Amino acid sequence: MAGRRRGERGGRGGGRTEPTAAVDSGEARLVPDRERPSAWELTVDGAPQSHVDLADPAHLAFSYQRRLGHLVDLLAPAGRPLRVLHLGGGALTLARYVAATRPRSTQRVWEIDSALTAFVRRELPLESGWRVRVHGGDARAGLAAVPDGWADLVIADVFDRARTPPHLGTVEFVREAARTLAPGGWYTANLTDGPPLAHLRGQLATVGAVFDELAIAADPAVLRGRRFGNVVLAAARVPLPVGEFTRRTAGDPHAGRVLAGREAADFAAGARPVTDATATTGSPAPPPGTFDR
Repeated sequence: MAGRRRGERGGRGGGRTEPTAAVDSGEARLVPDRERPSAWELTVDGAPQSHVDLADPAHLAFSYQRRLGHLVDLLAPAGRPLRVLHLGGGALTLARYVAATRPRSTQRVWEIDSALTAFVRRELPLESGWRVRVHGGDARAGLAAVPDGWADLVIADVFDRARTPPHLGTVEFVREAARTLAPGGWYTANLTDGPPLAHLRGQLATVGAVFDELAIAADPAVLRGRRFGNVVLAAARVPLPVGEFTRRTAGDPHAGRVLAGREAADFAAGARPVTDATATTGSPAPPPGTFDR
């Protein structure tokens, strides 16, 4: 789910129709991007979910997608195939990015909304030859089917009506995701929060209970608690390339800030890890007007 900023996408236009479908999580709609004739934004009940350019799958329009793309780029030398586990599918934007930038990568996706997957694959088909397998079902249940050490990268980007379910933000969930990682693998997540950032701090404490190395990237206004938005988290048991990640994030069209090491620890100070026993509400709902056009 993308907490879109003004200017992050081209907007409606171009005279193209807007395909719609009733899916399990609401009404899915593909909105044409007026600035990119082969690009579409996926919304569900009006909330932006993903942006896809069929002619250029390496184009990442939303800031949080770009930051996840930076992590994909930094995990291994350019072009090296990866094994990537996606928890949450949406329009399969990051799966398309990996397939386009790292040919022969093997990817598995868990998306609970099978009707949404069918809509996306019909209207925004994947290229033949891409090794992307999409499974229907709950992301946490899907983890149980993944062998130990299978994934080089886990990308958690799971939302139900613009909120991450509580069982996908606990220490037990993160431990299960960590189990699937190969040595040197990374866990990443798209989080959303707004003032007073209690959820984000809790998630840092939660992931920090499993991984030694942490970094988060977001719009500075989000990290200062001035507005609701997306935060990309990266975690590993090996050092992360924080310097290069910071440089790339700062150079984005909408420049972001990275917190890692002592800064990340200070940011999360006082927060307690969330467990299955204490998880109740999941991520906060976006405030009214967040997705107004």
